[in-house]
Amino acid sequence: MSNQKKRNFQIEAFKHRVVMDPKYADKTWKILEHAIHEIYNHNASGLSFEELYRNAYNMVLHKFGEKLYTGLVTTMTAHLKDIAQSVEAAQGGSFLEELNRKWNDQNKALQMIRDILMYMDRTYIPSTQKTPVHELGLNLWRENVIYSSQIRNRLLNTLLELVQRERTGEVIDRGLMRNITKMLMDLGPSVYGQEFECHFLQVSAEFYRVESQRFIECCDCGDYLKKAERRLNEEMDRVSHYLDSRSIKKITNVVEKEMIENHMLRLIHMENSGLVNMLCDDKYEDLGRIYNLFRRVTDGLSKIREVMTSHIRESGKQLVTDPERLKDPVEFVQRLLDEKDKYDKIINLAFNNDKSFQNALNSSFEYFINLNARSPEFISLFVDDKLRKGLKGVSEDDVEVTLDKVMMLFRYLQEKDVFEKYYKQHLAKRLLSGKTVSDDAERSLVVKLKTECGYQFTSKLEGMFTDMKTSQDTMQGFYASHPELGDGPTLTVQVLTTGSWPTQATVTCNLPAEMSALCEKFRAYYLGTHTGRRLSWQTNMGNADLKAIFGKGQKHELNVSTYQMCVLMLFNNADRFSYKEIEQATEIPTSDLKRCLQSLALVKGRNVLRKEPMSKDIGEDDAFFVNDKFSSKLYKVKIGTVVAQKETEPEKQETRQRVEEDRKPQIEAAIVRIMKSRKQLDHNNLIAEVTKQLQSRFLANPTEVKKRIESLIERDFLERDDNDRKLYRYLA
Repeated sequence: MSNQKKRNFQIEAFKHRVVMDPKYADKTWKILEHAIHEIYNHNASGLSFEELYRNAYNMVLHKFGEKLYTGLVTTMTAHLKDIAQSVEAAQGGSFLEELNRKWNDQNKALQMIRDILMYMDRTYIPSTQKTPVHELGLNLWRENVIYSSQIRNRLLNTLLELVQRERTGEVIDRGLMRNITKMLMDLGPSVYGQEFECHFLQVSAEFYRVESQRFIECCDCGDYLKKAERRLNEEMDRVSHYLDSRSIKKITNVVEKEMIENHMLRLIHMENSGLVNMLCDDKYEDLGRIYNLFRRVTDGLSKIREVMTSHIRESGKQLVTDPERLKDPVEFVQRLLDEKDKYDKIINLAFNNDKSFQNALNSSFEYFINLNARSPEFISLFVDDKLRKGLKGVSEDDVEVTLDKVMMLFRYLQEKDVFEKYYKQHLAKRLLSGKTVSDDAERSLVVKLKTECGYQFTSKLEGMFTDMKTSQDTMQGFYASHPELGDGPTLTVQVLTTGSWPTQATVTCNLPAEMSALCEKFRAYYLGTHTGRRLSWQTNMGNADLKAIFGKGQKHELNVSTYQMCVLMLFNNADRFSYKEIEQATEIPTSDLKRCLQSLALVKGRNVLRKEPMSKDIGEDDAFFVNDKFSSKLYKVKIGTVVAQKETEPEKQETRQRVEEDRKPQIEAAIVRIMKSRKQLDHNNLIAEVTKQLQSRFLANPTEVKKRIESLIERDFLERDDNDRKLYRYLA
């Protein structure tokens, strides 16, 4: 094989130089410059954009990018100066229209120029860090047109004047305004802010400062708020139509400050139309407006809340301390409920169900309800009235609503155990007299109390219902074992467990012989069926139905108390009895006997007895006769007993004393519970813990707590520390 020579390849330059036309750049630029002029003169339709693009491309490719860029700046600047002169020459209302027209022309021209110079925009400009064509066009417009000495202030004043005219009710060209403000935004956020927005806000502040001062001198609070609300809505509408959306917060702040924040206290306390008047007159619309406007400013709602709280507390205090109002407990509680409904409705309809206002309302009610020591008693009397007669014919749902309202007032009570005492007494009377409207309603309230305060609070109340049911079964058994009793007087006994029912002093009275024999038979039956029990008769709590025949043969059935029965049955044996004889025969306690005789002889339409001499009070020398002339349209006549609805002062003292006695073991139990878990605790913390634990039932008195601590130390449940006498230790 022959050896082949290796062949090396080499690329060499042309033997002759390629020489570019020295005037290439100038010629090409002239073509491009002419095109830019044509674009600005609206003659772009005859241009070949493809050819122009290629020319610009070649200039950049042949390193003439700088010439192209500089030429562009110079040419555009010259055109923009002409445009500025044209805008400056525009007169009156055509000024903005001319500016807007020229701005639209500039945008179209800029778009075409950018298309032609796209290659420069993509390569030359990034590499030399120059301003891109579109941005360059905006900057030149800003410098040569907007910042022109003849245009700058005129533009600002024209815009502000148009806003002012619109505020005074004139109609302006909002579309034109939107275009101009958008132009300022397109030129950069700082341009819009510096050239228009900051001046706009200053002028607005001054406008609303003057206007608010004028309004507040001549308008009442409600009208002023309407005007403020309308102005606020107008400004928001203005922003949405032709200002930058970011201006909304700034301009609303200006209106809020000038029209609301600077006049808050004056508006709230405005004579005859301020917040208190709105609350008193239930002006829901005005209240809703003041809430919505004041919530926009610092401390606005807290100012409303303070005035509302102060007003509720003051009016509530007058309500619970007014001697006239205290005469009728049912009316007293109804007023409280009406007041609560009123403010609940205001908070719901006007204050957007604001929790802070609800809390303020609750604390106000708790404050003034507890100013009256008789509130627990009155609330129980209100319940008693409703469950006796007030809820007759009312639907179950309405009954529940009423009971829920009562529970709401109950929650405000600090001395819930006092309410429990009275409630138990009133419930006992309702159950024993059979006067309750609905067992379901009674049980429903007990369930609510149980949910609120726990089983311990209601266990005795539930025991009362159990006794009533057991008594029915006992009576059925008694009559089943004594069939011979069918013809004579009938007896219905309620056997009450001592611990469950309110403690009553055992009062004896001489029953008529017929009834006394029947009672003894029942005693024998009951003790025969139950071992280890004692029965004591509570004659002061019973009632009876008597059949009576009067002078002309009128027959009536009289519903009376046991005491009244004892008095009336005496008249089967004689026509006349003196007070002393009645007292001796019946042995009814003096105060009860006088009330009993008052109701039998002195109540019109119920006076089955006559009294001599006729007077309003019962005297010891009075004599009593059967009233032969008694008549009534009804066959059944109920003769009530003259009783005081509210407790007398001694009864009140006695109830309070019983409550205080019942509290002692509860306080001691709380102290022992706390000390058992903590082992040792100082005096102040122990008092605070005990108060906190017991507040669901009553407000513990620190003096009483201290006495209970001393008692527990004496009984070796606690001991004092040898070094620190205020420190207690638990003794296991």
